[in-house]
Amino acid sequence: MNESLQQVTTNLKVVSFCTLLSRITGLLRDQAMGVMFGAGPVMDAFTVAFRLPNLARVLLGEGALTTAFLPVFVSEMREKGIESAVRVTWAVFITLAVFLSTMILLINGLLWSLTWYIPLSPEGTLLRNLTMALMPYVLLICLAAQLGAALNALGKFLWPALVPLVLNAVWLLSLWGIVPFWTDEITQVYVVAVCVLIGGVLQLIFPLSVLTQCGFGFRSDWRLSMGQVGRIARSMLPVVIGVSITQLNAVLDSFVAWGFTQPAGSNELMPLPWALNYPLREGTATALYLGQRLYQFPLGVFGVALGTVLFPLLTAHAQNGDSDKLRSDLSFGIRLVIAIGLPASAGLILIGQPLATFFFEYGKFDAQAAQTTGQMIAAYGSGVWAYCGLLILQRGFYAIGDRLTPMYIGLGAVAINFVLNLTLIWPLGGIGLAFSTAFVAAGQSTVTALMLQHKLGTLNWREIGITTLKTLTATLVMVLVCLLMPTSFPIRVEFLERLVRLVLPMGMGGLAFLFTARLVNLTELRLLLSGRRSRSSQEKAASIEH
Repeated sequence: MNESLQQVTTNLKVVSFCTLLSRITGLLRDQAMGVMFGAGPVMDAFTVAFRLPNLARVLLGEGALTTAFLPVFVSEMREKGIESAVRVTWAVFITLAVFLSTMILLINGLLWSLTWYIPLSPEGTLLRNLTMALMPYVLLICLAAQLGAALNALGKFLWPALVPLVLNAVWLLSLWGIVPFWTDEITQVYVVAVCVLIGGVLQLIFPLSVLTQCGFGFRSDWRLSMGQVGRIARSMLPVVIGVSITQLNAVLDSFVAWGFTQPAGSNELMPLPWALNYPLREGTATALYLGQRLYQFPLGVFGVALGTVLFPLLTAHAQNGDSDKLRSDLSFGIRLVIAIGLPASAGLILIGQPLATFFFEYGKFDAQAAQTTGQMIAAYGSGVWAYCGLLILQRGFYAIGDRLTPMYIGLGAVAINFVLNLTLIWPLGGIGLAFSTAFVAAGQSTVTALMLQHKLGTLNWREIGITTLKTLTATLVMVLVCLLMPTSFPIRVEFLERLVRLVLPMGMGGLAFLFTARLVNLTELRLLLSGRRSRSSQEKAASIEH
């Protein structure tokens, strides 16, 4: 196995482990929110209001800013030295801070003025106020993401990967020790919003201190690098559109769910001339949000982590003009996506309902809400392989400096998703929104792969095909084992029954997949799971990769 691919798998394990901890604590956070607020209008309003800052985190923390900033940073380090790279870092930081602060003030001013022109329902007022309260988090998390991108460029992946844990820790502590001091739901949800902002401040301080210790403290001559800032800014817009399509489609799902949900106490007919019934009921936006959180578990633990560690390597190959290594490493990334993404998709389809019941059906979150959430998990989960694949394929375009092609493909995907949203909600309800996003992601991933090959030349499709066949074989065995598992157990303790219903198919299916993967010699999985390998296994892996 060559040195660059060994570096990918090593860093991938570090980032994946940290992301796994983040996703687990995030799941506990969402579980606590469901217990406290249930799947009603208050929770719906908060989940929709948190969409904008969360989207900004995904775009800038896991996408556009890193993608646009990293090539410039690497170029400055290689050609002009560390001081130039430090100046670029702070020039981007200050420019981003000014821009985002101005944007937040304008958006909040616009939202506040809505009441002068549009009469808002109580639900609409709550949504507006929560959106305004959470907007400053956009500034905090985007600045933290930019500092994390600099640390990634320096080869330090651990500290940026730990940043999400900070927010989850603060959020959980607030739900357990602060929010219960108030009894009114509206007051409680505002207290949660304030605690989110406190967590954002700590998220910014954390990477800032690490970067300073690395010799990247503030430089007063940052204005000398404003030319590079302009270069980054010009490249960001198409990147934002390209990498954000899956997230934008998810946000679009939420807003469609909000707009087509029957308000509490209102007539079942929508205020439209066609006298149509509302296709959705209260709790749909919450179920969508929780379904997205669960499918983002494998996406973040593996897909985002792989994109994070692979992109600097692809960029270096592109800047050095080494197209063979670029195609080889990109093909290796695709094979890793297949080896993890396909079983992850199948697994979420199979255990979506037990997941929702085990994690969320407590307190005010009733069985009906859990059932709807389970359907969302399965529908979104069917596209995990495509979401992960897009993260890798798009970075292949960005590594060679093509930022427009993914944008054009993405714009088409958004348009198709919107049409499908407005079509599928009538026969399928809220689950139609989730299926639409998964279907569009599959098509987008396929088109992106074909277009990328046109740019780079032929990828290692023989090896990719072999990996796909082996993975499908192991996944099929996993599915059969899971389907053979019993669905009910004579256990008097409800929590234990839920646990067994979740853990038994997960454990037995996982073991069946690993056993079959070993039988068919699924090399990519072994690379991810084993820390050290024998010389013979290394030679076999090298023969596959080249």
